[in-house]
Amino acid sequence: MAVQEARQGTEAPRGAGAHDGGCTCGDCPHGARAGHRRAEAEFLLQRDGFAAGHGLPAAVAHSVSASRQWVSEELTQSAELVAERGRAEGEAWLTRLWLRTAATVWAAVVALLLVQALTAVGAGWSDARTAGLLAALVVAGALTTASWFHRARGGALAPVIGEDNRLSTSRAVAAAWVLLVAYAVLVLVGRLAAASGHAERDALLSGLDLSRGAGVVTVLAVVCGIAVLVRRVVGVRVLAQRLQKVRASRPRAADLLTDDAGRGTFADIQYVVIGAVALVFAAVRLARRPDQLPDLPWGLAVVVLVSAATYLAGKYAEGGRPVILSVVRAREAGDLDAPIRTGDDIEIRGAGFVPPGAQTADRLSRMVVRIGPVHVHVPLVPVTGGFSNPTDAVLTVPVPADVEPGRVDVQVVTAAGAETNRYAIDVTD
Repeated sequence: MAVQEARQGTEAPRGAGAHDGGCTCGDCPHGARAGHRRAEAEFLLQRDGFAAGHGLPAAVAHSVSASRQWVSEELTQSAELVAERGRAEGEAWLTRLWLRTAATVWAAVVALLLVQALTAVGAGWSDARTAGLLAALVVAGALTTASWFHRARGGALAPVIGEDNRLSTSRAVAAAWVLLVAYAVLVLVGRLAAASGHAERDALLSGLDLSRGAGVVTVLAVVCGIAVLVRRVVGVRVLAQRLQKVRASRPRAADLLTDDAGRGTFADIQYVVIGAVALVFAAVRLARRPDQLPDLPWGLAVVVLVSAATYLAGKYAEGGRPVILSVVRAREAGDLDAPIRTGDDIEIRGAGFVPPGAQTADRLSRMVVRIGPVHVHVPLVPVTGGFSNPTDAVLTVPVPADVEPGRVDVQVVTAAGAETNRYAIDVTD
């Protein structure tokens, strides 16, 4: 579909659409989206064409190394355009996200009003329902105000978006519990303000006793601590090059359940699921007993704590530093066995060369191999549907003529900036 779109786009006149990639409507999201889709489709068409052997100029077609270098440079330039259009689309998407978050918050307030109105049929309207609605209005107003001040960073979702431009699972879970506890306290404040007798006020104040809300307070403290600790753990591991992080084009809801590569992770999924179940239970308990903090049973609280510990252990266990295991001379069919010489291709075998989330061409083109003092950019070798070089476990690069014969070190620098170990090879004349 993308290739067909690219063909149609090349045949269409430049100003055919009102919201083409060159749209001049300010921060128009339609222009950013259309420009990104067109650039991506043209890149895919170009990559698959090169993979099939089409589009090579006659000046480089006679040389395998020259044609590979030319193709890699062309694809790198196209990939940089795709990445630039992707960043523009992500910024436009974040800018308009604050309206969606504000609309979602007020839709939740309307839903609460409808539920309260339906449940009041027969039972009658009570002070607890009034306090609950007023508390929802206060929370919604605060979130809407925060959305306005952070409208360029995703509105109300700005606090749960990490430094890598992805939704943070730990921050999202902690934010949900903070909102629930804040809402519960506001409900008690509203009821306390409307209470007329001393006995009723004393009963409401006793609803804030730690003995009644110990479970929910413990869970709140743990999930907030996990959110702060995970940020510290990730930052330290990135600086120590034990974890590779690349920035995403924009946050997605799937980030809560997946790793940076988009694969579902057990630690994140169980943390979100168990946290959501406990949160729903606490909300129901608050609806049934609006005169006290939600009394989360200790059994359920311990389950949430175990889930949080599992999530934290998963954060410690993920990642790893890229490593070179071996370097050999790349041999084509029919070649004689020989030592590594300048001009030969070497095959670097190892693990962790492609960080999670760095599978796009613009990220792959940033990989560099240091051979002695010479920095060699890893060439992109296209195949239908992707690239055969570089991969997470194998890289193929030429040994440039500037490398002096003798014993030299080989080291890979990934797109995330992490460096592998040094591996010594012998280069002969």
